[in-house]
Amino acid sequence: MSTELHTLTLAGMQSAMQAGEVSSRELVDHSLQRIEAVNPEINAFLQVDTDGARQAADAADAVRSAGHAGPLTGLPMAHKDIFCTEGLKTTCGSRMLENFVAPYNATVVDRLNQAGMVMVGKANMDEFAMGSSNENSYFGAVGNPWNPEFVPGGSSGGSAAAVAARLVPAATATDTGGSIRQPAAFCGITGIKPTYGRVSRYGMIAFASSLDQGGVVAATAEDCALMLTAMSGFDERDSTSADVAVPDFSAGLNESIKGLRIGLPAQYFGNGLDAAVGDAVHAAVKELEALGAIVSEVELPNQHLCIPAYYVVAPAEASSNLSRFDGVRFGHRCDNPADLEDLYKRSRGEGFGAEVVRRIMIGTYTLSTGYYDAYYKKAQQIRRLISDDFDKAFESVDVVLGPTTPTTAFKRGAKTDDPVAMYLNDLYTVSANLSGLPGLSMPCGLVDGLPVGVQLVGRAFDEARILSVAHQFQQVTDWHQKMPASV
Repeated sequence: MSTELHTLTLAGMQSAMQAGEVSSRELVDHSLQRIEAVNPEINAFLQVDTDGARQAADAADAVRSAGHAGPLTGLPMAHKDIFCTEGLKTTCGSRMLENFVAPYNATVVDRLNQAGMVMVGKANMDEFAMGSSNENSYFGAVGNPWNPEFVPGGSSGGSAAAVAARLVPAATATDTGGSIRQPAAFCGITGIKPTYGRVSRYGMIAFASSLDQGGVVAATAEDCALMLTAMSGFDERDSTSADVAVPDFSAGLNESIKGLRIGLPAQYFGNGLDAAVGDAVHAAVKELEALGAIVSEVELPNQHLCIPAYYVVAPAEASSNLSRFDGVRFGHRCDNPADLEDLYKRSRGEGFGAEVVRRIMIGTYTLSTGYYDAYYKKAQQIRRLISDDFDKAFESVDVVLGPTTPTTAFKRGAKTDDPVAMYLNDLYTVSANLSGLPGLSMPCGLVDGLPVGVQLVGRAFDEARILSVAHQFQQVTDWHQKMPASV
């Protein structure tokens, strides 16, 4: 069985441990062996905590032997390298934080530790979570396990690639404009961005504070539900945390979706959508109709404004958040500065990559005197309109469905010289962040050997519903079971 351990889902590993067929130490050792063999090709991991993982696995096995194991005890996982981990480097994929070791854990890290999960390492990412391809990491691009010449999506590309290559069964991730759902789609796995405020942002290094949200990538909706239940909940240390009761997201997975009302936005199926991707999404809709769902068209009339609004709001907030990296308190510091101004300029110029600099400059411009009202204030007004569109849609439907991305994964380097083309990959995902709504991507097909994702967006704090829809879809299809040839 040991040679097949990596093909088990998180829930499959849980069942095997409960049956006494495998120990946490065996699962973790197998994961570490897989990482050693596969990671050099795809660069999904920035750090591997071999000793710490083995110690945690042995402790988990002792807890299980004593009869005190919980649902996640002893299961291996990875953290996106944006979550602070005490005693282990947290780099955000940037030279700026190349040697930063946090003195505390992010709340997400603490909660999964308390649940008994075993972190094997930290996953690569676009620098400061800025990117749609995971080509912006200071530590090198990540390759898509389906074809390493193609991108895995970003910014959580390392997390998604690690799961798709079955190096770990699940990983944490973050989503500011689609950075969980887009890489999940490109890598043929399931990823959920919960409602803004559902998962604590404490210890999650900020990109755009009103948009960032932590979540999960895994093979299945069932696996996502297991982890999300443990991660979620109010945190008094996070001023944006929502004091809303957290259900057991696994409890309702098997509920019938007969009578569920699914809305298809006309704006998601027009120009810009690859025809083959559209066909795969429509085939998924047919499967859901066969399960009893009722499908109708809805309108999101301000959808075309999502990208311009997002790329004003997000850079503006990034400009503010990243001002703390000045070479004085922590992070990269230039050598032999001539004066304070030189320290600031060279430390930031050496520490930040091109995409981060681009967004800081855009954000600083839009917040500057004379331009604030014309750009930032206007973008926030448009944001309200986009949110209102969803409110109106949810008067007649329970879930909004569409493609996760306009195309399948593209070749590495194909869009690095065209930032606008890169930004358009977020066409269908940014609206959920602007509205604070939960969104999920699940695999629904293959086009030319590369995965296609379908996206579900639900009402605020209705993660249970979209997880249930995804789970029911995955009971009658096998796209979530497809794996790269290398696996």
